[in-house]
Amino acid sequence: MGSNKPIWVTGFMSGTSLDGVDAACLLTDGVDISKFGPSAYRPYSAAERQLLQSVLGRWPGEPGLEPAAGLILRAHLEAWAQLPAAELIGFHGQTLSHDPQNLRTHQLGSGAELARQAGVAVAWDFRSEDVARGGQGAPLAPIFHWALARYKQMQEPVAIVNLGGVGNLTWVDARLPPEQGLLAFDTGPANAPLNDFMLKTTGQPYDASGALAASGRIDQKIVASFLQQPYFSRPAPKSLDRDSFGDMARLVAQLDPADAAATLTAICVAAVAAGVMLMPVPPKQVWISGGGRKNSEVMRQLAGNLRWRFLILMISGLMATCSKRRPLPISQPAWRAACRPHFPQPPRPKRRFVVEKSACLRLASYWTGGSAKILQKSPVQKTSVYRHFNTK
Repeated sequence: MGSNKPIWVTGFMSGTSLDGVDAACLLTDGVDISKFGPSAYRPYSAAERQLLQSVLGRWPGEPGLEPAAGLILRAHLEAWAQLPAAELIGFHGQTLSHDPQNLRTHQLGSGAELARQAGVAVAWDFRSEDVARGGQGAPLAPIFHWALARYKQMQEPVAIVNLGGVGNLTWVDARLPPEQGLLAFDTGPANAPLNDFMLKTTGQPYDASGALAASGRIDQKIVASFLQQPYFSRPAPKSLDRDSFGDMARLVAQLDPADAAATLTAICVAAVAAGVMLMPVPPKQVWISGGGRKNSEVMRQLAGNLRWRFLILMISGLMATCSKRRPLPISQPAWRAACRPHFPQPPRPKRRFVVEKSACLRLASYWTGGSAKILQKSPVQKTSVYRHFNTK
């Protein structure tokens, strides 16, 4: 266990699938998991998804962001109202753009305003500082995955695959410290291109249980050609924007809808299989999380691709006390940031920030580069000046 007192933290996540806001409670000291708590889900309506879709790709200061920011705040407060009180909130916001090659990323949403309205301290902005320093800023989940493997007392390496709008993979050996026992990166497109195709073609927001894909035939030439792109053989660190590969519907435009859905599903699975080959040591188990785990055709294809190598488990079966997994990687690092536990950090300049008077802790993650920024109210000043501390 870490040296900090465990507290209840509520983590929020609104991912690139644009389906809604997940919230989950976790008792943690910022290093280890003590207990899983209740969870909540606030879905987006079709009109709300359309609003968020309309601002994808935009950067801070561009027009049209205010209505989406208001929606994000309202949805998070409604999810917060469904749960018991916690001592800290971890707030990710909604990723609109992610471009680490040009040192920028954009998650829409104000942690300061959420803290003001919820009346609870908030850790937020988990990516910006790492990206500004040349890191990838993604994926966010590795330290939580390391803690989860410790919680399950795993004595062998495991891989955890998250299938959201973008897929990502964590290889973790919990016997080692995190700087030695973790490797994580985005595998490739996952639910987002299939969801976009379904909405455009059928009017449905996703392929329920993978039924349409299961009725079609995979165009293996399209899959093989897509996987020839350099990204899939490039070693970590690496990460993707939701639309890094452009409009993937164009790849399957000449196929009938069932074959197109099957092929887009196969691309998601093939990207995961390619990522598994980049792990330093083969894992004994592969744990599947994210909305993609509910797609039976995705799971069937994964089993077909990986059955001769690994035992595949759905992560929901590993944590039966909590049905919403997606925000848990936000809950655990939020307290870790506030407590400044002892993970390795690179040097950084000290600065001062001015924010409104709220119990807001602002964090930029260390997941791929090792930096964390904490804004903590100065105990000697009764102003809205927050001090910047180095984590040690």
